[in-house]
Amino acid sequence: MWERLRRFRALERPAQSLFLRAIFLLPIVALSLRWRGFRGTQTMLERFLSNSSAAKDSAEVNERVVMTAHMVSIADQSGLVHPSCLAKSLTLWWLLMRHGIAADLRIGIRKENEKMAAHAWVERNGTALNEPEEHHRHYAAFDAEFSSMSSDMK
Repeated sequence: MWERLRRFRALERPAQSLFLRAIFLLPIVALSLRWRGFRGTQTMLERFLSNSSAAKDSAEVNERVVMTAHMVSIADQSGLVHPSCLAKSLTLWWLLMRHGIAADLRIGIRKENEKMAAHAWVERNGTALNEPEEHHRHYAAFDAEFSSMSSDMK
């Protein structure tokens, strides 16, 4: 436990803040997915997004994207609950969008041993952010980005 606290304290303030937000938000999103389903959870998260313009690509924005994805991953590993890829991806998507960083929530499917399997991940400029091992490449992604569907359906 002391080692975890030491590592947390060694992080810079922005990373600490992202970690705390992620570790708090991950179980909330996971519970909301169970109770409200995908659309209800996504709508709830969108209520807390500002209408500010999207951040331009820059070294600072790219650094923020990498740090956010990393902190969500660490929060998942450190938490008591290990939510689904959808909960993790929604959390990452929301944290990025909250800072005006455009990202796309992607969902894909594949057939595995006569059963359908689904997977979710977040992309920015065509690059998967929370998939360091390219796991998502084994799934056929739906054409539409799920990050924009709820506003299209209103």
